[in-house]
Amino acid sequence: MVLSVDASSVELDKYEIWSGFKQLLPISMFVVVFAIAFGLAAAQTGLSEASTLLMSILVFAGAAQFAVLDLWGQHVPVIPLVITVFAINARHLLMGATLYPWLRELPRAKRYGVMMVVSDANWAMSMQAFNSGKRGMGLLFGGGLALWSAWSLGSWLGLKFGSVIQNPVSLGLDMVMGCFLLAMVLGGQKNLRMLIIWSVAAIASLLAYLYLPENSHVVTGALAGGLLGAVWTEKKNEH
Repeated sequence: MVLSVDASSVELDKYEIWSGFKQLLPISMFVVVFAIAFGLAAAQTGLSEASTLLMSILVFAGAAQFAVLDLWGQHVPVIPLVITVFAINARHLLMGATLYPWLRELPRAKRYGVMMVVSDANWAMSMQAFNSGKRGMGLLFGGGLALWSAWSLGSWLGLKFGSVIQNPVSLGLDMVMGCFLLAMVLGGQKNLRMLIIWSVAAIASLLAYLYLPENSHVVTGALAGGLLGAVWTEKKNEH
């Protein structure tokens, strides 16, 4: 059964987009730093400037792009590369599924255009808005444009001036996105049901991280929490 939504909640105009863009600008500043590190790493790996910039502009997937660099060489192992990138980005399948009730109200071209710039941060903020009955499409698309612009700009800066920030992890910047997403979780519903769902997701993710193939923990945790949430909701609605 597809969730019914108010069509007005998914209106996409320039004011909504600009508002979403501005709201994601703060987190975008940290994205620039990691993109600089990527640009530097890509240059050191031997990628041309054009290839690096095209990857950031068209792929827009930080973790996957770093993983590609680890596999890059004179003889690129295509199949392992594809499998690795798919595993890292598989969470986007789940993001798309959660966004579908709202995205289906858009024309197909706009729908896929929006999904091109979906990432963890703007997905989390837009879902929080949607679940609160607010407009979230501007956050999703406008915020995505802010993050995409930051990643593309940072990649270029990394190619030119990347030696300034060679290791953003040493500055603690690797914790920024995790803390941001945690804040999104804490800003949502607070009840026993949500506590148990998040706990199950966390435990499943931890076990997958320890015992399953690399990068599978993200999807495993999301599926465990999502399935429990779906089952629990159905049982609750029956009473």
